[in-house]
Amino acid sequence: MRQEMKTTIIAGPCVIESAELLDTVARKLVEINHSQGTDIIFKASFDKANRTSITSFRGPGLEKGMQMLADIKSRYRLRILTDIHESWQAAPVADVADVLQIPAFLCRQTDLLVAAARTGRTVNIKKAQFLSGQDMRYPVEKARDAGAQDIWLTERGNIYGYNNLVVDFRNIDDMLQIVPTVIMDCTHSVQRPGGADGKTGGDRRFVPQMAMAAKAFGATGWFFEVHPDPDNGLSDAANMLELSKLEDVVKELKTF
Repeated sequence: MRQEMKTTIIAGPCVIESAELLDTVARKLVEINHSQGTDIIFKASFDKANRTSITSFRGPGLEKGMQMLADIKSRYRLRILTDIHESWQAAPVADVADVLQIPAFLCRQTDLLVAAARTGRTVNIKKAQFLSGQDMRYPVEKARDAGAQDIWLTERGNIYGYNNLVVDFRNIDDMLQIVPTVIMDCTHSVQRPGGADGKTGGDRRFVPQMAMAAKAFGATGWFFEVHPDPDNGLSDAANMLELSKLEDVVKELKTF
């Protein structure tokens, strides 16, 4: 008999582009939750502080962005995840977000980890592209020592030469020895970082395969950046999954 998937799924646009986009994505996530028995966490960034180009769109900023996410939380009854880049952002973000995410390149920043941990919210630490899964015990120790009770780790690939990533799925098992919740970032893992024309590239064709491979290695959760028209998205356009395809991927995960 088929067992229902009990896991963590995170989905949403890379960056807050507009209230209309958030509504479109949130409505679809609610539909999937109802049809698939899931509890998808809504993700969007209020500020993309690590864009390749200084002229790239960054988002509405903390105050406006968190109000927009609070509206989504209230209207659709979805849990919220968003990332922080500076320690002072932790407290105001925690007023809305259920999960505070630490970006991969910042996962060793002590003050950021401590500030996130002290909010009492779940802390999701993305594994840096230059670290192994085993190395993630040290960021976890910092967060635990600062009082975090619920810590997740997220795999998102490792730098492989220039402008490329590779995923060593053994990192998932290594991180499961540190925390019980290990998320696979299925969309950032197909990026081609840095690069041409001041933009990060990618190949969304491989997003479903990343999800299935991670499940085979024991991942307990999945992270998908989704957009109704990803090619025209204002951030991570090349690797975001089409919103219309998310439900099929979730279905496949449940039966794989």
